[in-house]
Amino acid sequence: MKSATAYRTISEVSADLSVPQHVLRFWETKFPQIRPLKRGGGRRYYRPEDVDLLRRIQALLYEDRYTIKGVQRLLKEGRLSDPTPPLAEDREDAEGGDGAAPENGQGGDDGTVNDMRGGMDDDKASALSDAVRHEITMVVDELNALRSVLSRLTEIGSKKS
Repeated sequence: MKSATAYRTISEVSADLSVPQHVLRFWETKFPQIRPLKRGGGRRYYRPEDVDLLRRIQALLYEDRYTIKGVQRLLKEGRLSDPTPPLAEDREDAEGGDGAAPENGQGGDDGTVNDMRGGMDDDKASALSDAVRHEITMVVDELNALRSVLSRLTEIGSKKS
């Protein structure tokens, strides 16, 4: 067992948080506060404070149902460790506001799918287990990461032409 101050590899952090490695890499693109050290071959080493931040981001996204945009706002405003309750518009289930889920269940203006209920009524939506919600969120994160990669590849292809 490593000491609490030891640096962790992406595979160790992935296993610890039960989050795929590609999701951690995606979060790095969305949250500049996550800055693992990169050594030869691009290998990532996460500091204990990076792991703590990742754990907090994971809880906000998966348990508290914040949007990526809402978590970005919390980080930017320095309210991530603030014990005061966050603003309602930072939550997915809030009515209105930048971080809220649209009524139709479509994606938000940050390109993420904010509301997994789609057109379901509240009774059916509440029947979704936390595990199913987590899996759906993971798929959405992966799709967003793929969209980002495709966008970068398109930009590279356009520059070569």
